[in-house]
Amino acid sequence: MPPVTAQIPFLPTVQLPTHRTQESDNRVVSRWVYLDGRRVIQIAAPRTNVSERSQQVQRNLNQITEDFLKKPDSKLDVQVERSAGSPPVIRVNGYYLMTVTSQDANQLQVNTPSAAADLIAQTLDDEFNEARNERRSEFLIRQGAIAGATGLGMIVLSWGVYSWQRRSRRYPLQPPLPTSAEAKPITTQLTEQQHQHLKEVKRRLSQLGQATIWGGGTFFILGLFPYTRPFQILIISAAQIPLSLGVVVLGTYVAVRLSYALIDRFTTAFINSSALLTPQTSERLQLRVSTISGVSKGIVTVVWVGVGILLSLTTLGINIGPLLAGAGLVGVAVSLASQNLIKDAINGFLIIMEDQYALGDVINVGDVGGLVENLNLRMTQLRDAEGRLITIPNSEIKIVANLSSRWSRADLTIPVAYQTNIDQALKLIETVALEMDQDPKWQNPILETPQVLGIDNFGDRGLIIRVWIKTQPLKQWEVAREYRRRLKVAFDHAGISIPLPQQSIWVNDFQMQTPPLDGNGNSSIVKQTDHRASTH
Repeated sequence: MPPVTAQIPFLPTVQLPTHRTQESDNRVVSRWVYLDGRRVIQIAAPRTNVSERSQQVQRNLNQITEDFLKKPDSKLDVQVERSAGSPPVIRVNGYYLMTVTSQDANQLQVNTPSAAADLIAQTLDDEFNEARNERRSEFLIRQGAIAGATGLGMIVLSWGVYSWQRRSRRYPLQPPLPTSAEAKPITTQLTEQQHQHLKEVKRRLSQLGQATIWGGGTFFILGLFPYTRPFQILIISAAQIPLSLGVVVLGTYVAVRLSYALIDRFTTAFINSSALLTPQTSERLQLRVSTISGVSKGIVTVVWVGVGILLSLTTLGINIGPLLAGAGLVGVAVSLASQNLIKDAINGFLIIMEDQYALGDVINVGDVGGLVENLNLRMTQLRDAEGRLITIPNSEIKIVANLSSRWSRADLTIPVAYQTNIDQALKLIETVALEMDQDPKWQNPILETPQVLGIDNFGDRGLIIRVWIKTQPLKQWEVAREYRRRLKVAFDHAGISIPLPQQSIWVNDFQMQTPPLDGNGNSSIVKQTDHRASTH
């Protein structure tokens, strides 16, 4: 066997006890006995005393090895003592090593303990001679050269990984972001998130690569020399479970980040698809896809975390079969007790699929309303005009008014005094609306030519004229404020005043006069005087 690969035990060399809670006391298990960090003898015994027996054989082997290596010119004498009715006994240079049992024979897949003893004796003879050869000067010099070359390779590989990471920071693969007025903000945001996730994945993989290079290289160097090789066993015994758990955690984290990047990539391509994106559906489709992207990320996170937990339990030696069966029963019980949560999830799914509203919409639900800041399968969170965050379970949303779905409308009611020339006022209101529609600053927010509907009502303040302006979603308030400002300036120039509330009051005075009765006995005539007073 080559001198390098022959001295590197791998992770499976350390056999950790698993499923102990399910093993009976009489179950036969096996343990390894090591010589200079190499597996030499595999012994078997019932679980209750296998550790004690393996430790005893290990102590005997260590003592024999120490005495053998103290005398460089001593010869090795491995003897198998056989006696009728008794299992064979192995002695090395006159020292007792172990007694071979039928369980050891079964573990070595031979028929009798005597055959197992011969096989162990031959293995010991080869291993002891190998241990002596490994301590010779020429062997140590050669292994030292291999260790030096390994250290140099570690430095080169580490520098290569560091340079790759540094080059990725300096020259990212991110394409230039659109800066024109027609740039899609949600698409830009998704692209930035995608590259942030990929950047994080690269950083974690770089850290994992550095840890693998230095940890693996050090572990390899320890296996080159017989004096340091036992430290490999200690490192594996102490770090096998934490290392496995660390790999699972890091793998789960990287998987989640990669999933996020793929979701962002898919949603960006979906939005930019010319077959699906039209000027009429641009804004709405972006909002909807952004919402579905956020919900998908939440579901993917739950799935990957669940897989990571199951892998961690498997690493710890826990049988997850009964656990999954129990989790199914617990899930049924929880579903019966958590019907509101199920209703929330179902209603949230329907809200997203039917596009009732999405992130960035302004909605009214019952007596509350505001901007949708967060939307998932369980709840909807709104931010109202006063900055309060309102949380509504999805199952409680029965009727919702979406103020920004696909397009919005500024609904304006303009009062004009009764004495105003109404045709002149209507012409002026229409002119101001058309001028604003032709303004380059407001051509994008205003989708269609404003409509002056005419006199809508006779109010206590005067004539009520109604105007409709169709706008982009969430732009109706901004457009309405600017239109009112322009209209006020135009009214001032034209001498048209905004009327104040006015009221007319009728006062009736009754003066009772009693004329003398005539001969026929008729009553007097009541005279009524009316006075009219107006207040403004």
